[in-house]
Amino acid sequence: MHCLKYPAEQTEPPQPPGVTLPTMYDLPSENPEEPGLPDEFHDLQPQLLSATFRLKDYVADQIFTASDLNLYYDVRHQLWYKRPDWFGVVGVPRLYQGKDMRLSYVMWQEGVSPFVVVELLSPGTEDEDLGRASKQMPVMLDKPPSKWQVYEQVLRVPYYVVFDRYTDQLQVFHLLSGHYEAMTLSDNRLWIPELNIGLGVWQGTYQGIERLWLRWFDDSNEWIATGDEQVVAAAAALEQERRRSERLAQRLRDLGVDPDEI
Repeated sequence: MHCLKYPAEQTEPPQPPGVTLPTMYDLPSENPEEPGLPDEFHDLQPQLLSATFRLKDYVADQIFTASDLNLYYDVRHQLWYKRPDWFGVVGVPRLYQGKDMRLSYVMWQEGVSPFVVVELLSPGTEDEDLGRASKQMPVMLDKPPSKWQVYEQVLRVPYYVVFDRYTDQLQVFHLLSGHYEAMTLSDNRLWIPELNIGLGVWQGTYQGIERLWLRWFDDSNEWIATGDEQVVAAAAALEQERRRSERLAQRLRDLGVDPDEI
């Protein structure tokens, strides 16, 4: 059982940060005052993003993806956090310190910001997600900054993606010279050259639901298959090979040749 050490007792002289700063176990992972829970789309869409976020230039245990996980970003205000609908980080261990599943993502311990953040718009979060109310507001020292300010100015996330499932509109903001610039998309697709992967809007069935989904595609412009899809494809290929072998065997029999003796 982990023993919580936060908030740490103040001493004179002060203890080193490695002793006093909270670990991922000390910081809360849920806010009981936050009303409501994510709807089914907010549950399924991040699963599809994680299932297809496979990078050729990174091994699987150096990729971390998360959904609805507290992301702590300011060591000076250690209880301030944002909770992205989905985010992907590269170059960090899949498991915390190589052994534990994360309870949260603590920037001052991880040292690596997300490379991509995805927010799924809903009527109640649209202004916040798009930064409409905060783009002109300075970051206040005593007040948590907005999502937009955190992603752009604090974490400096290279790609910020916003998807509206009601209008099926995909918007992408690229960090350029310290500020987000809206990208012009072709066919509702985004290519991320730094990761050699693309993100697009796919029409298909996932978890039994037919609709438009966000999913990743590769450098051949092919949608990256989920693990379940790979299993189905492998089974179909085996069945096709079995049928081909049966047809060949039957042709041999028609010619008076026993295929078992060949």
